[in-house]
Amino acid sequence: MPAAESRVANAEARYPGVLEVLSTSVQEGHGRGCILLMLPSTFMSATPQFGAAAYSLAVVLAWGTSDFLGGYATRRANPFLFTSIVNGGGLLLMIALAGASHAPFPSARSVNWVLAGGISGGGSLAIFYRALAAGRMGITAPVAAVISAAIPTFFSIATEGLPGRLAIAGFLFAGTGLWLITRSEDGTRPEGVGLAVLAGIGFAGFYLCIRQAGQASPLWIATLTRAGGLLITGLIVLLQRRFQDITPAGLRWGVLTGCIDSVGTVLFILASQSGRLDEAVVMSSLYPAMTVLLARLFLKEHFTRWKFVGLIAALAAVPMIAAG
Repeated sequence: MPAAESRVANAEARYPGVLEVLSTSVQEGHGRGCILLMLPSTFMSATPQFGAAAYSLAVVLAWGTSDFLGGYATRRANPFLFTSIVNGGGLLLMIALAGASHAPFPSARSVNWVLAGGISGGGSLAIFYRALAAGRMGITAPVAAVISAAIPTFFSIATEGLPGRLAIAGFLFAGTGLWLITRSEDGTRPEGVGLAVLAGIGFAGFYLCIRQAGQASPLWIATLTRAGGLLITGLIVLLQRRFQDITPAGLRWGVLTGCIDSVGTVLFILASQSGRLDEAVVMSSLYPAMTVLLARLFLKEHFTRWKFVGLIAALAAVPMIAAG
């Protein structure tokens, strides 16, 4: 099999139903195949390295938006009940997409890892929403992001070795940016930070479990993740017996949040399968920048000069990590 066709076959096996081979042209007389692989729903060709960065940036938009919606909605709802609705709405969307893709179902080993990741991430998401509702989104979201990014990054470096120098510099920029976004201006400890730390540890467990799931279909992985999340949050709701602590509007926001969050999960899986775990996690963990911006625009949360500098540093980290 020619090298170009072999690369296409590997890509199709790696991302069944997600990546599309849009064109194949053969230059006669030169004996070379030219394959153009495109990101879903775009007209941009991408190398695997920068494809992973593109996926991660899309994760930032999706997770940042879903966190803002979830944090706002849980101010008037039980966080575990709301998160159950989030997981249920996302599960329905992912089942539909996974079934339509005709992708093979993951192996038993992958299923076990993904369910474990879903339980860790699902429970942590409810805690995270509670942290967002209890404190300022512009503070609690970055705290969870820093914790959840640091643990998988150290794990990836220990198992895969150090990344390139430019990527390491990007990690430093990202960490500095998130610290500037997170830091308290008056020296006091903001509310919800303890819960955000706990949620960040759970999110780190989610990232590590997803990595262990291997190269299974991203859509099926996201489906099973939602199933694991619904299992743990639904069980807690049953034990609490607080079934009325949500409004009809909260139900609608929960379903919408779950759909957006699940799309972000698929994009993160694509990013992590396209390259190193630490690079995918660090870039995806810049999602608080989106949450902070939305909180500033719609909730009028205070946005200082240093937080703006932090956002700039975080954005500057993306191309450095992608190129490293």
